[in-house]
Amino acid sequence: MENIFILEDDKALGRGIAMALETPECRVTLAQTCREAERALQQPFSLLILDINLPDGNGIELLKELRQRGDCTPVILLTANDLELDEVTGLEAGADDYITKPFSLAVLRARVNAQLRRSASASQDRVSLDGFLFDFSRLEFSRDGISIELSKTEQRLLRLLVENRGRTLPRDLLLERVWDGGEFVDENALSVAVRRLRAKLGDAPIKTVYGMGYTWEVCR
Repeated sequence: MENIFILEDDKALGRGIAMALETPECRVTLAQTCREAERALQQPFSLLILDINLPDGNGIELLKELRQRGDCTPVILLTANDLELDEVTGLEAGADDYITKPFSLAVLRARVNAQLRRSASASQDRVSLDGFLFDFSRLEFSRDGISIELSKTEQRLLRLLVENRGRTLPRDLLLERVWDGGEFVDENALSVAVRRLRAKLGDAPIKTVYGMGYTWEVCR
């Protein structure tokens, strides 16, 4: 299920975009002000569509705040300003695409689908969770914008945990996957690696499931 968030103060246009994008596989959340958006964006979304000119703020400023928090959700900006400077400003702020009003809903759907496909292909390499940003393709890891240095073993362990978050991974499986078979590795090595990873990540929700293994806990 894809979750798309739309911030658009024009009620008729917002409803039209929502109707064009909503399907059984895609849920749409609509807001009209930055204040409403701040509340709604406490939950994760697959894609954000942000109008720039709003009654209580600016979509670009909201985008900047999201990027500063490490949120890498794809963003499409909407604006009535047909100016190159606005487009450049939006893209430099971290937008993934930019559409000038008026626009065709068919074109918007195509742009949205392109962003969702791109995001899906990159999702396993780049993960954003509660202020953490893990980029496994670039080997860059951070919390609230502060870089975290991880060893190769810690990187492999972290990737397994976050890609399977919410599931308990048995110790035997982790030993095999992290140490390429794990046949000649002391079982205590896993406990040490988990302890070091926790120390570097701080309050990351890496939980021990006694008698079984470890999990990256997901709040429900």
